[in-house]
Amino acid sequence: MRNNENTWILTAQCPSCLGTVDVVTRFLAENSCYIVDIQSYDDRELKLFCIRVQFRPLNDEFNADVFDQTFLERAKAFDMTWTLTEPNHKTRVAIMVSKYDHCLNDLLYRYRTNALAIDVAVIISNHPDLKALAEWHGIDYHHLPITAETKPQQEKQVLDIVKQYSCELVVLARYMQVLSADMCSELSGKAINIHHSLLPGFKGAKPYHQAWDKGVKLVGATAHYVNDDLDEGPIITQGVQAVDHSHYPEDLVAKGQDIESQTLARAVKYHIEKRVFLFGSRTVVFAD
Repeated sequence: MRNNENTWILTAQCPSCLGTVDVVTRFLAENSCYIVDIQSYDDRELKLFCIRVQFRPLNDEFNADVFDQTFLERAKAFDMTWTLTEPNHKTRVAIMVSKYDHCLNDLLYRYRTNALAIDVAVIISNHPDLKALAEWHGIDYHHLPITAETKPQQEKQVLDIVKQYSCELVVLARYMQVLSADMCSELSGKAINIHHSLLPGFKGAKPYHQAWDKGVKLVGATAHYVNDDLDEGPIITQGVQAVDHSHYPEDLVAKGQDIESQTLARAVKYHIEKRVFLFGSRTVVFAD
């Protein structure tokens, strides 16, 4: 559901207990806020509850600071944490990329056409190849080469740039470098990666060619939050497509890149629309 003008998003999370839905919906009603859409989930294994509400204030004097202050009194009894997102908020994004440009091109198209509510503030790469594409879009491009010896310094530069541009989200759009544990910790819950779903069977160079040689019948992609387990962070979304004997390696590459682009864009969309809740190593995703 698209977040339209004057529609706010409230997301909240707390331990499971009686009255969690009521404390949110009753507060909104008492403050003349009309609920447009509501989704909730209670995890019986982890005993955690989460809720996402889109609402429209019926009072022209709605004030977010006052809302937070008054809701605090209700929420603290449930040990509830929450975020309030204003209408038409555009998430400031840093995109990291190496040489493959299919995911970057897709994100920039969605950014340019307002299909994604993002503000691409900066593009960071360990190669100079895609600088012209960034410049065409009027986006700053930082080329930061990296070697095993310079990795700590390069990652510090990256984090400094992310902070300098006030980025809320980092998107690894086929950034072909393994992030250190320290950097993953710094970006926990704020960085999304994409990789093909041929792992762990087909690693390294030309995975689609390896897959073709073994006669795979499915290709796909996985978008997840980064953590210090390589390509094993909490999954946000996945995509898959059937293939057969008539698909040659170049066909698998083309299909795989399409799925990677679509899957990454969908994960970014879910994140910026506050549809994703982190439950340890898992996610709860309220798809639209």
